[in-house]
Amino acid sequence: MNFLETLWSIVLFVVFVSYLVMLFHIVTDLFRDRDLQGWVKALWFLLLLVLPILTALIYLIVRGTGMAARNEVRAMAAEAAVEDRIRSIATTPSTPARQIADAQALLDSGGITEEDFRTLKAKALG
Repeated sequence: MNFLETLWSIVLFVVFVSYLVMLFHIVTDLFRDRDLQGWVKALWFLLLLVLPILTALIYLIVRGTGMAARNEVRAMAAEAAVEDRIRSIATTPSTPARQIADAQALLDSGGITEEDFRTLKAKALG
């Protein structure tokens, strides 16, 4: 093989892999879309099997904007879930020393009485 044939093979390989990635994204978007009815999904999928390149281009033209919006919503939901998980892990545990310090702060501010402070302290230690 000469250099040009090797280069052409690499270009064809990259185009083929790009096509497969695009097809994967289309199929996952198609089956994740809750707005489409089942028979419409089946029709798109059948057309992707029969005329794959033409159908993929039509799908991207017709539903590309919605595809991007659905991906953005999924990404935002995943990010919110991760942030909630991090927040739940990062909260400081309520140790007895922390509970006593909080009770002392309430006592100093006049929010509770000395008897209430002793009760909270006993509960935290006990």
